[in-house]
Formats: sequence, C-alpha cells, structure tokens
Amino acid sequence: MLQQGAKHLIALYDRFPRVARLVSAQQKWLLTQAGYALHLERDPGNPLSGITASRLLDIIVEFGVASRNTATAFLAEMQAYKFIRDVPGCTDRRSRPLEPTEVSHEAMTLWFRGQLRSLDLLDGGNRTGMLESTPEIFNRSQPRAAKRLIADKAWREPPESIATFVWTESGGLILDDLMTRIVNLVPENGLHWVEQLRFAELSNHYAISRTHVRRLYARVEALGLVGWEDRAKSARLWVKPSLIEDYSRWQAVKFSALDEAYQCAVESLGLAEQVPGVKEDNLRA
Repeated sequence: MLQQGAKHLIALYDRFPRVARLVSAQQKWLLTQAGYALHLERDPGNPLSGITASRLLDIIVEFGVASRNTATAFLAEMQAYKFIRDVPGCTDRRSRPLEPTEVSHEAMTLWFRGQLRSLDLLDGGNRTGMLESTPEIFNRSQPRAAKRLIADKAWREPPESIATFVWTESGGLILDDLMTRIVNLVPENGLHWVEQLRFAELSNHYAISRTHVRRLYARVEALGLVGWEDRAKSARLWVKPSLIEDYSRWQAVKFSALDEAYQCAVESLGLAEQVPGVKEDNLRA
C-alpha cells in the first residue's frame, strides 16, 4: 500500500512538476496544506476571509513551522508561479485575500483522491467512489486533516531518517522515489535492495542537480541507512529496514488523519455506506 501511495505521488510530480517540486520539502508542504485549509474555510459573505498572509502567519507561528520571513517569501513564490492569486473583486489591498488557481486546485484534489485510494487498498473501502459522487467530502476533509497534521509533532517533525530527506529541497520526491524502487518488501539477510539506482537519471527526472542528489544520499549513507553493494561496479543499493519502518510509521500518521477527516465529513453529510475507520496501528503493519 505504501509503495502504491509513493508511486501516486511520483505520478503527480510527472503531471504537475513545478507544483510538486515547490512542495516536496516538508516545510513548504505544511505551508501549502495550511493555506489550502484557509481557502476551503473561506466565508463567501466575508471577502476578507480565506488565505491571507496574516492568517497563514498565525498558524505558522503557533506551531513553529517556519519563520515569518519564510512564510511571506513562500506566498510570494506561489504568486510568482501563478499557483495562487488575489481574490477577484476585493478592494482591500492591506489584507490581500488570496485563492488557489485552477492548477493548484487540480493538484490538491488529485493528491487527496490518491490518498483515499491507498486507504481503500488497505481495507477494501469505497472512499474514492464516495468522493466521486460527493466532491464536498474533499472540502470538509482537507481542512480537518491539515490542521491535525500540522498540530501533530509526529508528522510535523519526522524522525531523523525521514527528516534528512524531507527537510531538504526536493527531498520528499527523492524519498518517495526510493520507496517505489524497493524490490524485496521482506528483508533478505536483514536488508532491502534497490536495483540500478543512478543519480543522473534522478537528476534528469526531477530537474535537480546531480550534486544535490549525491549530497542527499551521502547524508543518508552517513546515518548507516543505505549503502552500495559495490560502488565501483554496481548501482545496487541496500536499504536498512529501519528506514522503511520509519517511513511506514510516518505515513501512518498522515493516513490516520486523512481517514479520520474523511469519516467526519461523511458523517456530517449524512451519507450511507460508511466504512469503519482504519486504525493507525494497522497502517503501520
């Protein structure tokens, strides 16, 4: 299930490369989810509600996700790439309410659908079918899940093995890519294996420098989490089970929050055919 989820995230990168690169570091992922939650909770009767720099900064400061300067620069970057825009018709230039553009909305909704599909694979549920028939599920689920994950230290501050990847630019993409390449889900002689991992291919695929990829893997190798069977002759990489386990536990926090938010949305909408909530311990298995 985790490999399927990672493959979906890579597919989203291939479809929205600029969006995916922008949010592939943990700090920007948190900022993006916080901003989108503010957008979905916007009161149509209040033109100053929704995403504003001050509201986003309030969340950031409360949980220590980023500095004020980082959050402000992030919003400016999102506007420069046309992922967010000024709300049409608003004349108050001091608060400058913002909204996601169409490409941002499409990327976020496809991400959410993919997460529900992973949960369906785990328990045979029909979350994606319910979402297709009732898109309002997304509007109610995303803010709840985002707030829970931002507030949850277990997700916000992952273990060192995961943080080494995701607190680096494009590191989240490289980590998800690594998980899709594991060829033996059950360890062999205490190791997982990745065949034919080449930095040049990663650099070309994700539009990042080969030096950046090499340095990132060097940091993880220094932690004793990955290594090369024969660096001079082979592109065969071994991966310690502890890295897979940390990734599984970290992802379980996310999936648990998403499932709980989905269940609450379904109940609030009075929908039938609900499935029992997935327990976080089962997600880690």
